[in-house]
Amino acid sequence: MIPTLFGVTLVVFFIINLAPGGPVEQKIQQLRFGGMGQVSGSGNGTGSETSETGISKEVIEALKKQYGFDKPVHVRYWIWLKNLARLDFGESFTHEEPVLDVVASKFPVSLQFGVVSFVLTYLICIPFGIIKAIYHGSKFDLWTTVLLTILYSIPGFMLGVLLIVYFAGGSFVEWFPVGELYSDNYEDLTLLGQILDRIHHFILPLISYMIGSFTVLTMLMKNTILDEIKKDYIRTARAKGLSEKVVHLKHCLRNALIPIVTGLADFLTVFFAGSLLLELIFNLDGMGLMGYKAVLERDYNVVMGLIFVQSVLMLVGRLISDVIYVVVDPRIDFS
Repeated sequence: MIPTLFGVTLVVFFIINLAPGGPVEQKIQQLRFGGMGQVSGSGNGTGSETSETGISKEVIEALKKQYGFDKPVHVRYWIWLKNLARLDFGESFTHEEPVLDVVASKFPVSLQFGVVSFVLTYLICIPFGIIKAIYHGSKFDLWTTVLLTILYSIPGFMLGVLLIVYFAGGSFVEWFPVGELYSDNYEDLTLLGQILDRIHHFILPLISYMIGSFTVLTMLMKNTILDEIKKDYIRTARAKGLSEKVVHLKHCLRNALIPIVTGLADFLTVFFAGSLLLELIFNLDGMGLMGYKAVLERDYNVVMGLIFVQSVLMLVGRLISDVIYVVVDPRIDFS
């Protein structure tokens, strides 16, 4: 895990720091067009030697020192690693706040949608896939497969646009709100009213978030069960006179869940789930939009903070997935 994490941070750090148009260049452009005024401690540049940009070299050097670009890239990476040991991701260039505070301000939106969509996907898709496998070849299986295929072919952001147009006051009915996570009178509602208000705001974004993984997981569950049904141990269970319910749920399901367990590795990463296009469409200020803005604004500290935390969560998720493998399938032994 440690070498992988080190390699990810090393590659990302060097790529974003060596790319043209960094924070210094962007600040210079803002100064040229009068957007930011003077840099503290740099003077007004009167009588100073100016660069090709029309900004005094003293100001440029002050900007490089302010953003840490007065040092070579490998030195900056070493400094970043030392600060990382104290869980100090630095300060956001754009927000002028600690990176952890910036991430924490967007965290609730992505956390709620990530966890709810993850849980609902597994709670719905596993039983749905089992039912499709049991009734394989029936009209129910045929028509649900056609429906899932159509839904899978629609990108999440496009489905979001269609849902807004048809159900959120775009051109037809206005059954659901768009934007924010709750109504203006949320605090005045009862507990039940608050829960229903959240559900009302969550329905359209959740459908758009879940649509892709919903189809994949359902068909994976169904096909895995169909593969298991053909094996010898299932024929043996049937020969013993066991009911189809016992055969499917007790014998077949446990082995069929093994491929599904790999998806559990994504459990921790759902805390940082975010889709830029969906957040733009539904006017949600979450992690996806924040990461996109950080890249555009060359806010390197925010980018590195997000990459590091997501990488750690993904690696820990893989480790948990391996442990669950052993629980589900005792034949697997890592010793």
